[in-house]
Amino acid sequence: MLLGNKVAVVTGGGSGIGATICKELAFEGAQVAVTDVNIEAAERVVEEIEEHKGIAQAWKLNVSSKENTKQVAQEIKELYGSIDIWVNNAGVSKITPFLEHDEELLDLTLDVNLKGTFFGSQEAIKQMLPKKSGVIINMASQSGKVGTSNYQAYCASKFGVIGLTQSISVEFANQGIRANSICPGVVYTPMWEQQTIDYGKKRDMNPDKVMDYMRSKIPAGRLGEKKDIARTVVFLASDDASYITGQSINLTGGTVMH
Repeated sequence: MLLGNKVAVVTGGGSGIGATICKELAFEGAQVAVTDVNIEAAERVVEEIEEHKGIAQAWKLNVSSKENTKQVAQEIKELYGSIDIWVNNAGVSKITPFLEHDEELLDLTLDVNLKGTFFGSQEAIKQMLPKKSGVIINMASQSGKVGTSNYQAYCASKFGVIGLTQSISVEFANQGIRANSICPGVVYTPMWEQQTIDYGKKRDMNPDKVMDYMRSKIPAGRLGEKKDIARTVVFLASDDASYITGQSINLTGGTVMH
């Protein structure tokens, strides 16, 4: 197992990509802290992991709260020992015309996607510095590489995640801490169920045709899968990636190449 005896924290671990990441980390031997604002969802993921003989515990976490993040990180340390891997996966996304972006949407998007990543990284690094080792993996997006209409708050947050990741990697590389970001393309998750309606409005398209349209634009000919992201997280968290830091890795089926 690639991650035996490692302690991993995943934010937004109760559903979608985050849940799959938790399961794959546990499959590879990590003790997993499944954190989510929806504690019931996090507990269901823990039950699935335990059914397969993995080790996991659920925590309720609002990543936009610095104090809550600090508290949960400390509780995880008390239960498992210091944290080895921290995956900042929690996120929100909404397709809205730019002139209809209100302050509430902007604040929510930046609070969860960018501030949540900032706070999580701070708490992780505090625990990683004494032992001079650790891995931070941040969920960015292809929309952190290429701007997209009707997506300005989301793009701003994900461009910010990539910059934050690079800055962390430079500051802490000589202290044994690596930081990378992953930039997925379109992965069909519950988050996309509402977005197909909003994207259909944007393109004047039947929502039922949105995923086919998305697929037609991907050179690989398919949408991304949750496991594509989760296995990349496992690799980046493992010693096989010990010389990789500061990177923003595209998982887009060839849609974005820079």
